[in-house]
Amino acid sequence: MTTSTSLTRRNEWWEATKTAVCGLAIAVGFHTFVAEVRYIPSESMTPTLQAGDRIVIEKLSYRFRVPQRGDILVFSATPELRSQNLKDDLIKRVIGLPGDTIRIQSGKLLINGKQISEAYLQDALEYNYGPVTIPQKQYFVLGDNRNHSYDSHLWGFLPKQNIIGHAAFRFHPLSRVHVFSLDS
Repeated sequence: MTTSTSLTRRNEWWEATKTAVCGLAIAVGFHTFVAEVRYIPSESMTPTLQAGDRIVIEKLSYRFRVPQRGDILVFSATPELRSQNLKDDLIKRVIGLPGDTIRIQSGKLLINGKQISEAYLQDALEYNYGPVTIPQKQYFVLGDNRNHSYDSHLWGFLPKQNIIGHAAFRFHPLSRVHVFSLDS
């Protein structure tokens, strides 16, 4: 009887261990390849995202499509940022696509010579930039709080391989729950 009881306990322990290991593997895989939760640490994306917001980053879409103008990306630090000892991931909005010519002049954003309206901006732009043409497989990204954002106008282009994913859903605070479309 003791052998049967100890065998049953061993089988229960083994089944629980296999379940826990499989659950952990699924969770790690989901976090690595599908989605993860992020905390917004700064005001660089105000008013769209505010310090303290919590969002879900979706990671699969860019395996099947390229980023579009207006997408809000999370990306790992570029070589230029790393050379400045900045290693944290960042979040910014895609403004320029490969091949685009960007210019900021007299408070206006011009892409390929056409003025772009940006309703999501915190304030009017207070600096001039460019013109510059974005190289292939790179993007020009800016914060929505342009005058207080450390972004492409200061450190250069975002290489495609640094993109982690895009902001998909803000779930905290509850008063500001929002689903972001891929072209928001």
